[in-house]
Order: sequence, then C-alpha cells, then structure tokens
Amino acid sequence: MKIGFGSDHGGIDLKLQLMEALAEEGYSCFDYGSFEGERVDYPDYAKKIGLALRAKDIDLGLLFCGTGIGISIAANKIPGVYCANVSEEFSARMAKEHNNANCLALGGRTLGRELALSIVRTFLEAEFQGDRHKKRLDKIKKMEDTTWEK
Repeated sequence: MKIGFGSDHGGIDLKLQLMEALAEEGYSCFDYGSFEGERVDYPDYAKKIGLALRAKDIDLGLLFCGTGIGISIAANKIPGVYCANVSEEFSARMAKEHNNANCLALGGRTLGRELALSIVRTFLEAEFQGDRHKKRLDKIKKMEDTTWEK
C-alpha cells in the first residue's frame, strides 16, 4: 500500500514519526512535505496529497497540522478526497467502514505518537462495508458534481 504524507509546520514532527513507524511495518511511504519545519500554509500540502490521490499515485493520504482541522477542510475541497479529522480509533474505523475515507487528518499538537499510530493502524486495517453506506456516498459524489448557486 502506498501512503502519502503531508503536513504543515504544526504537524511535521508527528508526520515524521508515523512515516518511520509505518515504513518499518512495510508500507510504502511518500513524503509530500513540508520538510524542514518552516512556517508554511496547510492548504498547499492538502492539495498535494489530494492531487496524488486523484491521480492514483497513492492509495491513502495522511495529513497533519496543529489540530488536523484546517488541513482536513482544505483536503475535502478536492473532489474525490474524503478526509476525516479523527482523534481516536473508533472514528478512524468508522471513517473507513462507513464513509470509505481515503485520507486521515491528525493533530500534531493534540495527539501523541502512540495514540496517533494506533489511530492510523485502525484505519489501515478497516474495510469499507458498502451496502447502505454506498448509497450515501453516491449522494456525496453527486454533490461534488453539482454547480452550487445561491
């Protein structure tokens, strides 16, 4: 499985810790930045991961900012990206099983390494359940294709 990682300065430390752990577990990990901890804008890295997901360069995305909130909002502006901002394992599992999320956002300033790693492992092990959930996701996809007016 190919996993793309992206972060701003608030999430870089957690990103690097999880990249190292998941690479040791055999996952193919790709770093889309930021790289030096310099102050940067999270939408830029959400966009990089989102475009990589759309192009199928990666299978899943992991995004990190201070809280995970801003970067998840930015990622979800890209059609076809379904990014869940989670802070515990149950929501990570539901993000995959019920919502078929292809991206997680985590808070570098709100989560420790062990909890974050447990959340990501839970997400990676979960499988989309389809059935009644597919119908709802089809409605979301239809919303993506709609031109919104006032």
